[in-house]
Amino acid sequence: MAVWVEKDECAGCETCVEACPVGAISMRDGLAVIGDSCNSCGACVESCTTGAIRSDAATTKADTSQYKDVWVVAEIKGGKVRPCTQELLGCGRGLATGLGQRLCAVLAGKNVKGHAGEMAESGADVVYVLEDAGLEEGRTLPHARAVAEAVREKRPAVVLLSATPFGRELAPRISRRLGVGLTADCTELGIEGTTKNLLQTRPAWGGNLMATIYSPESRPQMSTVRPGVMKALPKEPGRKADVVAVPVKLRPEDTRLSVLELKKEVRKKVDLTEAKIIVAGGNGVGSKEGFRMLEELAGLLGAEVAGTRIAAEEGWVSPDRQVGQTGQSVCPDLYIAFGISGAIQHRSGMAGAKTIVAINSDPNAPIFQVADIAINADLFKVVPEIINALKEDAKKEACR
Repeated sequence: MAVWVEKDECAGCETCVEACPVGAISMRDGLAVIGDSCNSCGACVESCTTGAIRSDAATTKADTSQYKDVWVVAEIKGGKVRPCTQELLGCGRGLATGLGQRLCAVLAGKNVKGHAGEMAESGADVVYVLEDAGLEEGRTLPHARAVAEAVREKRPAVVLLSATPFGRELAPRISRRLGVGLTADCTELGIEGTTKNLLQTRPAWGGNLMATIYSPESRPQMSTVRPGVMKALPKEPGRKADVVAVPVKLRPEDTRLSVLELKKEVRKKVDLTEAKIIVAGGNGVGSKEGFRMLEELAGLLGAEVAGTRIAAEEGWVSPDRQVGQTGQSVCPDLYIAFGISGAIQHRSGMAGAKTIVAINSDPNAPIFQVADIAINADLFKVVPEIINALKEDAKKEACR
């Protein structure tokens, strides 16, 4: 068993020094230090008032009956709640029902209380508001402190974050402070009927199989979930939730990293995770020129262009346009796949589409197994015909 000190959480109170029965703890530069004579008895862990002293044994066997509710840590960008938060609330609603507990949203930031109504309409029973001037967008250290302390106080059974760039940085900081595990990039979550453990499913072994992970003796159970794989619930206008203000106590070291400036990337393209129609190409498209044809089609359909991993690696599409296990997960109303064989790594990223149309010259292409409409044909013959038909329809419409 290992015992250690989280230096950025140590208050220098010396309580642990007095509690250690073997005199293994000393103070250095105002912080507790565990010496070689430590016998891992855990007395210091129990005595620590800030939770700075951790033990890999002390944190693995929690009294699970003391942990209730499902928490969704909301992500706010540019003053708006991101769609991935609505998706998590939709998923969290099912988990909370399975546990017979409440669904809670966590709003952490500056002036975020105004979003509480939106959280309630999206399914939250309780909204915890963590407001502080130090909780600026993009600063993960103060957010980690605030959320971790709230988790220690309220003891939720499940904590969910989105697997966005911000969530992927924030979640491990929180889990490390709490001394619990974290399952990243989940594509499916569920509740085991008997034990009520959270079943966390994610791709493993390069996406060749799906692994289901659970933590029978550790709480809270933490996961990050890929944007685009869960379904948001329809909003219920006027739905209410209990709004609870949670005090935030940041320390000077939490703000040692400052955000000097936020610059918005100038984009002509819609975020793939928010696109309603996606035209995607794979190895069968063959070249950058082939993708120009798909771009023309996408323009006529009001769609976004995406590609497989090989398309991104060959430079036919930019990396942010890649769909799949190592790219983005999307859930458009319509996903049209041209020359995509349908490897499991790619299918895991587009499985959330409402309607899938696949065009491929290989009649045995795996993508046909998940397609709603399967067309066994040469895409270089099909695409021009679709483009011409759309142009003709546009001309007729213009003449009316």
